[in-house]
Amino acid sequence: MGIPVLVLGESGSGKSTSLRNFNQDEIEILNVASKPLPFRKKLSLKNKAGYKTIIETLKNPLKKTYVIDDSQYLLSFELFDRSGEKGYEKFTDLAVHFYKLLKFIAEKTPSDVIVYLLHHTDIDINGKTKIKTVGKMLDDKLTTEGLFGVVLLTENIEGNHYFRTKSLGNDTVKTPVEMFEQELIDNDLKFVDKTIRDYWNLNE
Repeated sequence: MGIPVLVLGESGSGKSTSLRNFNQDEIEILNVASKPLPFRKKLSLKNKAGYKTIIETLKNPLKKTYVIDDSQYLLSFELFDRSGEKGYEKFTDLAVHFYKLLKFIAEKTPSDVIVYLLHHTDIDINGKTKIKTVGKMLDDKLTTEGLFGVVLLTENIEGNHYFRTKSLGNDTVKTPVEMFEQELIDNDLKFVDKTIRDYWNLNE
């Protein structure tokens, strides 16, 4: 059983930049939107990564750490591709496809594989910051963040980028007890990866 980790943040808030300290042999990026990385280091990258590419890659993982960059585009790209379809069936399909991906990561990947989903945020009618989805099924019927044991949120303070590890009450951030000592940490996903592996003894 692999570990899905959710990293939430607006565009330009430091999600992709957080990959900067990984080496090429440590990580593979499944790049849904095919955008260039915001730093010069070369990392293993698969562009135009849709559900098929992602699942085929994770079926036989050659690495321990994978990143689905801009995973919300799995939903929005499919929505635009099916924009000519009338009715609500397409929204059900979109939700089911995303749910099946999360279920595959949790149930079908090895226990020492961590898959990070870098995902945009949305604000609900109550002012709560949450995962950005399409339609209501993932929000109302599933509660997507409930499928993750670790949910981080980007935060920018005076031009510096951080990950928030504890909820302020108006967001869906969560981490296990004592996994992170500080409420704000540098937006360094390699440090996050090491911390998670140490906490759950994934290196043994």
